[in-house]
Amino acid sequence: MSRVPEAEAIITAELVRGLLHEQHPDLATLPLVPAAEGWDNVVFRLGDELAVRLPRRELAAGLVLSELRFVGSIAERTNVALPVPVRRGRPGRGYPWDWSVYRWTEGTPGLEVPAPERGGVGELAGFLGVLHTAAPPEAPENPFRGLHIGALDGRVRERLDLVEHRPDHARLVALWDRLSAAPAYDGPPVWVHGDLHPGNLLFALDGSLAGVIDFGDLCAGDPAVDLAVAWQLYPAPRRREFVAAVHKARPRDAATWERAAAWALNFGLLSVAIAGNDPAFATNGDFTLRELLAEFSGARSADRVTPAEDA
Repeated sequence: MSRVPEAEAIITAELVRGLLHEQHPDLATLPLVPAAEGWDNVVFRLGDELAVRLPRRELAAGLVLSELRFVGSIAERTNVALPVPVRRGRPGRGYPWDWSVYRWTEGTPGLEVPAPERGGVGELAGFLGVLHTAAPPEAPENPFRGLHIGALDGRVRERLDLVEHRPDHARLVALWDRLSAAPAYDGPPVWVHGDLHPGNLLFALDGSLAGVIDFGDLCAGDPAVDLAVAWQLYPAPRRREFVAAVHKARPRDAATWERAAAWALNFGLLSVAIAGNDPAFATNGDFTLRELLAEFSGARSADRVTPAEDA
C-alpha cells in the first residue's frame, strides 16, 4: 500500500511557543494545546479563539500563502464560519516555512459524526453556491485538484491495484471506467475548496454545519471536485436533499455530477489504500465506495440520487 507522507519538520509546542514569542509576543502567553496533525499541517489551538497552523512538509508550504491571501475575501461572502487568517508567521528557530494564526472554528469534524447524523444540507449547498464563482487570474493553480478527471487515470488505477483484495474490486474498476469517461468541464475555472471531505467540515451538536476548514487546496478548477462530497458525507436519502439544495443554489448538469462521482471514487480509494492512514479516513473511504457502488449499480437505476444523462 501507499503510505502517509513523513513529516519533514519536527513541530513541537515549544517551537510554536518560541515562534510566537519572537514574532507575535502579544499572543505568546495564551494557552497552547495540540489540536490536529494531518498529511500537510500541524494545528495547535491558541487560547479560546485562535489556532496556529504549520506545514509539516515542503509540498504544503506554499498552500499557507494561498490561505493567507484569499480566505478572508471568501469569508466575507458567506455566513458559514471559515478559518480566517489573522496573523502571518515567518520561518524561524530552525523551522523553514511560513505559517499562520487564524480564527478557531468550534465544532465536531464530520469524520467523528455518524453519517446519518450529518446535517447542514442547506448551509453546505449555499456555501458552495457562493464559493463556485469565476476565479480571478491570480487564483492559485493546484496540480492535484485542478485536473480533468481523465488525468487522474494513472493514479486511480494504481490505487485500484492496491485494493485488488476487496470483494468489490471488479465493480470499482468498472465504475471508474464508466465515470472517467464523463465529458470534460468546459466552463470557466471557478473557486474550489479542493479538499471538501468530512474531516474538513465541522458540525454543531444539532447536526447543522458549524464551519468549513482547511483551505490549503484552494484553487481554480472544476466545481465537480467539491461536489464529490455528496458521496463522502451523506447516505442516499440525505444526499438526495443535498443535490436538490445544490441545484437551488447553483444548477449543475448531469455531466458535472458524473465527474463529481469520479472524484469521489478517487478520494475514496485514496482513503482506503494508504497504509497508516487515520482509521477514520479509511472508514469513511469505505463508506464512500459503498455509496458510489449502490448508486451507480444500474445504468439507469431508479434509485439514482444524482441526475442521469438524458436518454
